[in-house]
Parts: sequence; C-alpha cells; structure tokens
Amino acid sequence: VQLQASGGGLVQAGNSLRLSCAASGGTFSGYDMGWFRQAPGNGREFVASINWSDRNTRYSDFVKGRFFISRDNAKNTVYLQMNSLKPEDTAVYYCRALGYGKVIWGKGTLVTVSS
Repeated sequence: VQLQASGGGLVQAGNSLRLSCAASGGTFSGYDMGWFRQAPGNGREFVASINWSDRNTRYSDFVKGRFFISRDNAKNTVYLQMNSLKPEDTAVYYCRALGYGKVIWGKGTLVTVSS
C-alpha cells in the first residue's frame, strides 16, 4: 500500500482546507489512519487519528474543535477537514497507516496559512 496526501496550499488565517490521503496498490482495510505534521525546524507531531475497527477518533489539543478526521473505506481515502486555520498550522502534513505490524507513511502536502 502506498499513500499520497493532497489538498494543501496557501490559505488566509480563518479559512478552511480539506486534505485527502488516498491509498494505492492495495486497500487500507484494517489500518488505523492518522495525520501528522512537521513545521520548519520542528519534529513531526501527531494531529489526528481514526481507527479502522470503530472509527474512534483522537485529536491533539492544538487542533481539537477545529480539525476533523474521517475516512471513506470504499474509496480508500482518509480526510482531514481543517477549519479556522491559524498561521501556526503552517506545516507539511503527512498521513500514516498503522496495521498488520506495518507503519506506512505517505508523501506530505504543504499547508501555508498567512496572517
């Protein structure tokens, strides 16, 4: 399975973006999916995740109430709806699949939020 994130871009603070992460070369059936981000000069940090089994979601404190993760298993795609964006949300966003003893990272997509 390979993952490809898309949907990033330049947006003004307060606006919204929706990121997508599509799986190819297989299905992400059975994988827990997550979004992470890495800002310039910082390490990669957890943003949100959604389980395969019960679709339970988790969020980091700094996005809770603003970002929402969802998945469409029929389309092998996971989404990250980002609302009320802030300049500090500027980062490269990565999706990750976790399951079957594997950790699979996709190529990131850059989100830039201007003030």
